[in-house]
Amino acid sequence: MQTTVEPIRGTNDPVQSLELSLVVPIFNEEESVGPLVERVVAAMSAYPDQWELILVDDGSTDATLVNARKFVGREGLTLRIVELQRNFGQTAAMQAGIDTARGRLIATMDGDLQNDPKDIPSMVAELERRELDLLVGWRKNRKDGLFLRKIPSWCANYLIGRITGVKLHDYGCSLKIYRASIIKQVKLMGEMHRFIPAWVAGVVPSSRIGEMAVTHHAREHGVSKYGISRTFRVILDLLSVMFFMRYKARPGHFFGSLGLGLGAIAMLILLYLGFDKFIMGNDIGTRPMLMVGVVLLLSSVQMITTGILAEMIARTYYRDDASPNYIVRQIFDDQSQA
Repeated sequence: MQTTVEPIRGTNDPVQSLELSLVVPIFNEEESVGPLVERVVAAMSAYPDQWELILVDDGSTDATLVNARKFVGREGLTLRIVELQRNFGQTAAMQAGIDTARGRLIATMDGDLQNDPKDIPSMVAELERRELDLLVGWRKNRKDGLFLRKIPSWCANYLIGRITGVKLHDYGCSLKIYRASIIKQVKLMGEMHRFIPAWVAGVVPSSRIGEMAVTHHAREHGVSKYGISRTFRVILDLLSVMFFMRYKARPGHFFGSLGLGLGAIAMLILLYLGFDKFIMGNDIGTRPMLMVGVVLLLSSVQMITTGILAEMIARTYYRDDASPNYIVRQIFDDQSQA
């Protein structure tokens, strides 16, 4: 069951005046979570408004949760820890944090100490100055391996920008600032956290999405959760993004267009063979072109009927789209420690 946070209506309630929620998904980061919290507290010490830190433990199997809970109740820190029932993946963990967030603005970052929380106040100021709905971090001087990380990332960023139309240098940077009212209209699924700017572009104009150069550090503890195999998953996810951005509300147009195209080719082939058979008197029973025409005709019918079924599924999806893609076991905060 998903744990929901009910809004508290009170003029003096600090929750109501929260300006910023910082969401950090963590998975097996027992050595990093302590320094992470300390760096966040230090970076946000001069931030003038109310803020909270939300750590989402994505089913860690080490001491990550234990180490994180040591900071609950610390003076000067509003910390909430969302413990997921098992490992659901970074996208689901990020969605859980966003759903739990109570701030007017939401910041997200990785928990491996490669993002620098010192960039958050300046990113918030930049988002407000430019009146953006999403500000994406750009790891301009990225501290990663060239062949396994940088080159695949450059290729992926180029392809994503070309297909989605949202031109950014760095789609993969987790350090982002959102307006909560916008990002909460977007439901993240699968491994689609890499394409958040593309999903947001489906809610607001791309002109309200910007980027800003941020600091990037080399990993200090643990090992990366990503490898070269991620490149292939990105390509598959990119195809899904392209489909959903263009045909999510009208999948029948996608399958129907393919069906009509195949049907047109099939009709041309069969008309030619019909002319050859009935006008020219030639035998067509053993010609491979006849089989090709029949297969294309059947494929056309199949594509069109698939489009009709996809339209029915899409309408069901829009009518009932409230199921979460994660399960919360427990939430730890100041109240739970009291």
